[in-house]
Amino acid sequence: MGQITTVTLLRYQSLRARAWIFTQMGLMPGFPFPSPLAGTEGLRFGRLMGSGAGNGFGLKPNLGVYAFVGHWDDRAAANLFFTGHEWWQSNEEHLAEQITFYLEATMTHGEWGGGNPFIPQPDKHDLNAPVAVITRATIRPRKLVDFWRYVPKTSASVFDHPERKLSIGVGEYPVFMQATFSLWTSGKAMRDFAYKSDHHAEVVRLTRERAWYKEEMFTRFRVLEMVGEWEGADLSEIC
Repeated sequence: MGQITTVTLLRYQSLRARAWIFTQMGLMPGFPFPSPLAGTEGLRFGRLMGSGAGNGFGLKPNLGVYAFVGHWDDRAAANLFFTGHEWWQSNEEHLAEQITFYLEATMTHGEWGGGNPFIPQPDKHDLNAPVAVITRATIRPRKLVDFWRYVPKTSASVFDHPERKLSIGVGEYPVFMQATFSLWTSGKAMRDFAYKSDHHAEVVRLTRERAWYKEEMFTRFRVLEMVGEWEGADLSEIC
């Protein structure tokens, strides 16, 4: 197998743990990792991101939940990081809960930080199989108020969908650099939400009409494996 992507959700419970991870965000402010993760073997692209309050889509930050997205040369490189990297071992000492999803891109368009690290394998997509989705956008500063006016309705409609198994809003920087990660029981269910949900369809239309984004990206993945647990969620339909 070639390149793979990992998405890890991270929960920190104690004040000490939350303070520690907050200082690490200062080291990794949404750009290619400086020390201590610069030069990590096999890591082609990485982002450590915070989350919003509630379901992750609020303006108020959630200082206890973060997400790490890594794109790797291969599974062996990812495994080496999660089992032996000095920074990751330090991170695990502070964690209350974590879950990692191993993914393979099947479709992608747009850019993240001026490029797109994901190499899709469209022949691997099964419309009836579970899928994961990453969306990411940089919002134009003058469009922030207009954009955030519509986010709560759309995020609520995602949570109401019976085929959505997990979703969270995260971001490299609060307010204007936003990303989402979601898991669906099938590609068909995700597609139906994207095109048939009234709230989501309205946001898609407004995104184009009002030019909210300076940069945006959408990537769909097949789920290879998951390791860990998250908020007691039953993800047995996913993997």
